[in-house]
Amino acid sequence: MLQALLAIILIDLSLSADNALIIGLVARDLPPEHRRRAIVVGGALAVLFRVVLTALAAVLLTIPYLQLVGGLALLVIAYRLARPGAHDGEASPSATSLRGAIWMIAVADLTTSLEHVLGIGGAAQGDIVLLVIGLAISIPIVLAGSGFVANIVGRFPWLIWLGVLALVWTGLDLFMDDRAIHPLIPDHWAIDVAFTALAVILIFVFTRPRARIASGR
Repeated sequence: MLQALLAIILIDLSLSADNALIIGLVARDLPPEHRRRAIVVGGALAVLFRVVLTALAAVLLTIPYLQLVGGLALLVIAYRLARPGAHDGEASPSATSLRGAIWMIAVADLTTSLEHVLGIGGAAQGDIVLLVIGLAISIPIVLAGSGFVANIVGRFPWLIWLGVLALVWTGLDLFMDDRAIHPLIPDHWAIDVAFTALAVILIFVFTRPRARIASGR
């Protein structure tokens, strides 16, 4: 039981880091009172999705193209975070509204949870008590980590690209692990790195012209 609990905690810590990063990046430009609300709601949704998706793990395996869609969703979120205005004080995906921020956080929470849900379910071996204990330990990490990320990125806007890199890596991992895609692509870390680098470069290229136009206004 102790070994299973430690495994769940380690997996949840990994999930917590992903969720804290996303929540912090999306909420960073909201007013302080809205930022706190977005972080609390985002953290609660992250935990809820993990519980629900773990319970439905067997069903998720039968849904075609689910990981493919989840991966694409994370790539879209990465692009939106990198758009001009995401770190220069203009209207941006993170600053439009509390509702918009929570919606983006919910989509990101759902898709990042897909990657790890089967690992959590396997480690728990059907023991709901172990699952709940592991999740309870991760909750404060998500909440505290989200606030830390939001504050740090607010002071050092260039760090947004580390978040973009993390989202792209996770999104492509989901995409390439989909049952329809995985047999078509050799399983090697160099391929993962190459696709991730290409995607980040494309995001940079497609967002920079808009940045020049915005700066010229």
